[in-house]
Amino acid sequence: MSVKITFPDGSVKEFARGTTVAEVAKSISGRLAKEALAADVDGRKVDMDYILEEDASVKIFTFDDDYGKRVFRHSTAHLMAQAVQNLFPGTKLGIGPAIEDGFYYDFDSEHKFTPEDLEKIEEEMKRLVKEKQEFTRREMSREEAIRYFEERGEKYKVELIRDLPEDETISLYTQGDFTDLCAGPHVPHTGYLKAFKLLSVAGAYWRGNENNPQLQRIYGTSFPKKSQLDDYLTKLEEAKKRDHRKLGTQLGLFTLVEEGPGFPVFLPKGMVLRNQLEEFWREEHIKAGYQEIKTPIILNRGLWERSGHWEHYHENMYFTKIDDQDFAIKPMNCPGGMLVYKQGQHSYRELPIRTAELGLVHRHEMSGVLHGLMRVRAFTQDDAHIFMLPEQITDEIKNVIDLVDRFYNIFGFNYHVELSTRPEKSMGSDEIWEKATSALENALKEKEMDYVINEGDGAFYGPKIDFHLEDCLGRTWQCGTIQLDFLMPEKFDLTYIGEDGEKHRPVMIHRVVFGSIERFIGILIEHYAGAFPTWLAPVQVKILPIADRHNEYAYRLKEQMSEVGLRVEVDDRNEKIGYKIRQGQLEKLPYMLIVGDKEQGENTVAVRKRGKGDIGAVPVARFIEDIKEEIKNKVSE
Repeated sequence: MSVKITFPDGSVKEFARGTTVAEVAKSISGRLAKEALAADVDGRKVDMDYILEEDASVKIFTFDDDYGKRVFRHSTAHLMAQAVQNLFPGTKLGIGPAIEDGFYYDFDSEHKFTPEDLEKIEEEMKRLVKEKQEFTRREMSREEAIRYFEERGEKYKVELIRDLPEDETISLYTQGDFTDLCAGPHVPHTGYLKAFKLLSVAGAYWRGNENNPQLQRIYGTSFPKKSQLDDYLTKLEEAKKRDHRKLGTQLGLFTLVEEGPGFPVFLPKGMVLRNQLEEFWREEHIKAGYQEIKTPIILNRGLWERSGHWEHYHENMYFTKIDDQDFAIKPMNCPGGMLVYKQGQHSYRELPIRTAELGLVHRHEMSGVLHGLMRVRAFTQDDAHIFMLPEQITDEIKNVIDLVDRFYNIFGFNYHVELSTRPEKSMGSDEIWEKATSALENALKEKEMDYVINEGDGAFYGPKIDFHLEDCLGRTWQCGTIQLDFLMPEKFDLTYIGEDGEKHRPVMIHRVVFGSIERFIGILIEHYAGAFPTWLAPVQVKILPIADRHNEYAYRLKEQMSEVGLRVEVDDRNEKIGYKIRQGQLEKLPYMLIVGDKEQGENTVAVRKRGKGDIGAVPVARFIEDIKEEIKNKVSE
């Protein structure tokens, strides 16, 4: 007897019934057999020793696949937990999932883990890797699993099992003498886990609840090859140097204060950077036919109930009372945008109407997830809401895609696109969701853009296209988004007068480009390592007089350059010129102009350009024209 196996490319092959997924991989190629980590069989994720008893669709995962990475790193978390229990008997197990770029495991141990302990744990992990212990799966009834872990004193596992749905299959995975509660799948054996590094220890409340015990969380990462691990660790070190929190302080851009956790304070130089971004944003939106609006930060409960936020977003909102009525601080700008549209009657001839807002929003975030400018409680979204005719949908989506593309190219970002579909918690009928999702997908196809489907990650009111930036270290950040919405116009009774003289319902797009101004600034700080392109730099030029007698010339130059819009400072401290240059380098200035007797006599400046060093003496007028051209063209180094 045989079974027919259908592969992702549509091809079909026959195999003997009872063939394992691993044998299927081997039949395709020897390389795939070595690199295969897990598989999908008719939508079910399985181990490589899974036996095929009937016809099925099969996809095999390697480390090149996102799911393959998750399997690999989750297996490494099990390996680490095994090593910890070997070295520190009595340690109780929490959970150990794969996360982006790595994994962690939570432990309840009387021993306080130190950096030295991480090295010992790594050595024990290496020993277990050499043994090539197989990961084996077995299923148990709920009662058997509870009894198994109770006998071993694993109270956290018992709690997890009790909280599983009644119909959930309970499975355990064993390698060597270590067994863990796990849905799997896992790599075939520990020998696959050749390159790993334990990175840090942190405290973590059990199940994220501060009323529960605090466990010790060990973070790590892993790769199939040492060269991949070394490359990642190098990038990690570079990322530490580029940490926007450190550079934000060093460069005087922003600060984080105890009096306002999650509410960043922008300093004068940070405001220059921010204002440049907002000015660029305004210029581009005027060109693209948008009208800027401003809506209130606080609006009443009735509005948020109408929009659906009160029901679907309540836990993320802040509230207050005014005149004994419930109000909410806006977590999103869109309901305010609806109110703007409703201020007058509209004709089909007016559509599309494109309104844009730099709107301050507030969202409640747990203190443990706050992170510099990347995760805050108050931020400014560069929102826009486009109200249009149904037949205008595709063109408007394509226009937004073009705008997003222009923005990201200016900053030197590559990006990829994801189409996010209906989440579990959502409003509206299947028909409306299908219509909206198809419209987004058609626009992407007409633009001939590559994209991946991100199942279940849409907004509660509509599907969306997400733009993920890639920075110079290869990290990705979700920033821009385009959300197509048929529901809000219905909820707010938005209408326009059609060609037939009757009222009709517009369709709307919600979209951002920067996403959050604060987060985008954090990304830019790390992307450029604080060395901003000249057009963005808070200080574009610093003039360094060699001696006191050159100060007057330096300030005359400053006045001349300031008059044409350049941001200029003079360092007239009584310090040696070498010291001033080194200080300017730490400030990551685009240009330093050194002036002495020769420059003063010839009306020139000795130019030092960031990244190039001394480029020689240049007439003042020529320097000004060159830098103005560089700023005008928004040259990115």
